Amino acid sequence: MIRKIPEEDDVEYRSTVLRLYLELPETPSRAGPHDRKSAAVLHARGIKLATVESALLLASLRRLGRPPDMPPLSPIHSLAYFFPVIQELLDNPIPDDYREYLRRKVRLLDSRRQVKKCS
Repeated sequence: MIRKIPEEDDVEYRSTVLRLYLELPETPSRAGPHDRKSAAVLHARGIKLATVESALLLASLRRLGRPPDMPPLSPIHSLAYFFPVIQELLDNPIPDDYREYLRRKVRLLDSRRQVKKCS
């Protein structure tokens, strides 16, 4: 079921999603038109920001936590990359307090790998 979010929240919601996405390692330095459309789709579906942030962090953590002897993954080029993980968390929610753990782990692993932002 889609829950309607008031129109005035639309711009703030999309801005927050895009900011969270762009702050991640291995993501572009700016959002493209497809990213803005993906953020609008998440808003229209009524996906909570907490769920979106958790999915972004979880997917990033999975990438950053790959064994160093594995071939590197290509950079993330689209917010849509995270849609399967968002669906995963909709199907199997995680506790809200787990998000802070994910934030800390992403920061730690990112600082160890010194991953650069792509253009």
